[in-house]
Amino acid sequence: MLRRTFLALIATAALSTTAHAQDGKTLNFGIISTESSTNLKSGWQPVIDDMSKALGVEVKPFFASDYAGIIEGMRFNKVQVAWYGNLSAIEAVDRAQGEVFAHVIAKDGSPGYWSVLVTAKDGPVKSVDDVLKNGKTMSYGAGDPNSTSGTAVPGYYLWGANKIDPKTFFKNFRVSNHETNLMSAMNKQVDVAITNTEAIDRYRQNTGKNPEDQIRVLWKSPLIPADPMVYRKDLPADLKARIQNFFLNYGKTDDQARKLAVLQYKGFTQSDNGQLIPIRQINLAGQRAKVETDTTLSAAEKQQKTAEIDAKLADLAKQVATAK
Repeated sequence: MLRRTFLALIATAALSTTAHAQDGKTLNFGIISTESSTNLKSGWQPVIDDMSKALGVEVKPFFASDYAGIIEGMRFNKVQVAWYGNLSAIEAVDRAQGEVFAHVIAKDGSPGYWSVLVTAKDGPVKSVDDVLKNGKTMSYGAGDPNSTSGTAVPGYYLWGANKIDPKTFFKNFRVSNHETNLMSAMNKQVDVAITNTEAIDRYRQNTGKNPEDQIRVLWKSPLIPADPMVYRKDLPADLKARIQNFFLNYGKTDDQARKLAVLQYKGFTQSDNGQLIPIRQINLAGQRAKVETDTTLSAAEKQQKTAEIDAKLADLAKQVATAK
C-alpha cells in the first residue's frame, strides 16, 4: 500500500512538473558541469536573460554535479532546453526525449574543438610514450563518463588505440570536470589529465595568463564536432521554433557578441541529431574493442556482442550514406 502511494505521488509530481514546464511560465536551461557552476552561471546567465526576454517566458539555469544530472533532468522534464557535449547529447536523445536543433560556433569560427592530454610543463612527463611506459606509477585526471572530450574521444583515439583501460592502467584514477583537470595538472595534483581546448581558452581569458607557460600538451585528438543545443521533442512546435530562432539569430548585435565571447562562442548554427553520428561510431567502436579484450566472456558471448555492435555500426553507416 505504501509503495503504491509513493509511486502515485511520483507520478503526480512528474505530471505537475510537465504541466508547469510547458504552460508558458518557466523553462529550465540545463548546463553541463564542464567547470564550476559559479563560472558557468556567470557566462550563461546573460544569454539566458536575453532568451527570457525574446521568448516572453522565464528561463532559469539548471545545474547538476555531473553530466548525468542534466540528462536525468531532461528525462524527467525538469530540464526543457540544454547545452550538451555530443556524448551527453546522445544520452539525452536516446533516453530523455531530446532533439538536437543547433550547435555552437566557436569564437574563432572553427567547427569544433579538441580533447587534450596535459601535464605540468616543468614535470617529469615529456611524452605519451612516458605515460604508456609508466602509467602504473601515475595519477590520472579523467573526464566525466558522459563527456565527449573527457571520455569518448580519448577512450577511442588514445586509450583504446593502445589497448588500455585507464581505470585499471593508472595507479590513481579520479574523475572531474575540464577546468579542475586543467588546474590539477598545472598544480601537479595529478601527473596527467584530460581536458579540452575550450577549457584552456577559458583559462586564458579568465586569468589573462598563458596556459602553455604552465602545461605541456602530450596528445591532441582529431576535431570534435561543436557542442549541440538540445530541447525536449515534446515541447509545443511553436515554442521549439521560437527557441531555435532565438539561438540561430543570437550574436548578431555587438552586445550579444560580447556576451557570447565570454563563452568563447561566435554564435549558433542549425543542426539535428545527425551531428551525433560520428561520436556514436566512436563510442560503439570503443565498446567493440572492450568486448574483444574482455577475458570474462566466452567466445560465443563475444561473437554475439560484437555482432550486435556491428549491426548498429552498419545502420549508422547507412544513415550517413543516405544523408549525402
